[in-house]
Amino acid sequence: MPKTEVILTHNIIGLGGESDQVKVAAGYARNYLIPQGLAIPVTGANKRRLESLKQRRAIREADELNHMTDLARSITKLTAVIAVKTGEDGKMFGSVTSGTIADQLKTQFDVTLDKRKIHVETPIRSLGEHEVELRLHHDVVAKLKVRVESITPAPAAPVEAPRAEYVSEKRSRRTPAVVEAPAPAAAPEKKARGKRE
Repeated sequence: MPKTEVILTHNIIGLGGESDQVKVAAGYARNYLIPQGLAIPVTGANKRRLESLKQRRAIREADELNHMTDLARSITKLTAVIAVKTGEDGKMFGSVTSGTIADQLKTQFDVTLDKRKIHVETPIRSLGEHEVELRLHHDVVAKLKVRVESITPAPAAPVEAPRAEYVSEKRSRRTPAVVEAPAPAAAPEKKARGKRE
């Protein structure tokens, strides 16, 4: 497959950053990158344009670093509260993942953060406080406190049924006393209506 060199004008994940000179498939450059304005072909005039692209990239990266540093300072003071359902024994249904944490940050604090920047080694499967690492920038790492709480009400204390009393007269100790229900009262007999004799 023939390759061609292009200069990227925007960041493209997996390919490179703005002002990078990369080799790509000729068809990819011709059919997608150049028409979309994501890259320009390598020519003498475009090489001169490369300096302005590098300056623009340096300014953008400095702004991004400042923004992420400020965000890291403010996020370390926060505690995200995540409500989960639990069973009667206090075990969680499911787990808390980086996507769940990103949603809660958006809902509770109006902080939009890509879930790929939230580093959770293993999904959180227990209630309580946990510390999660946020990789906001390759130079900025912050810690976020996450408190997982149950929204399931605690089960009521079990009520013990009254015990049957044991009668010791001529019965074994293990046989419960049998309480006989009183016999129903006999209905009064109706006088038969008959003929007089």
